[in-house]
Amino acid sequence: MKAVVHTDHAFEEWREGVRTRMLVSARAGASQLCIFEQWVAPGAGAPTHHHPVEEVLTVMAGDVEFWLDGTSLLMATGQSLIVPALQKHGFANVGTTELHMHAVLASPLQSTGQTILRWAD
Repeated sequence: MKAVVHTDHAFEEWREGVRTRMLVSARAGASQLCIFEQWVAPGAGAPTHHHPVEEVLTVMAGDVEFWLDGTSLLMATGQSLIVPALQKHGFANVGTTELHMHAVLASPLQSTGQTILRWAD
């Protein structure tokens, strides 16, 4: 059994206006999941991308526009989006306040489908 102390994990700026904190990953001993949180400035987000595994994105606070293979969906606090494996998707904070999201990937490595990005030590 291993306890993970999330406050021990540093914030990273993945792109302008997007701060991320990895909560659980292969580095922390996970073998099946990658879990992280993001805080996104108004107008910022993630470009269209995909993962080789399913992802669940939960809106903890704020308003977001998701797009999946050309379809757009507005979501708010308390809603989750299930993104199937290999589905092209992205998002933007369409609100006037910081967006807070929680993400779970069905892999201990956060990956774009072509390269492993981080947390594999």
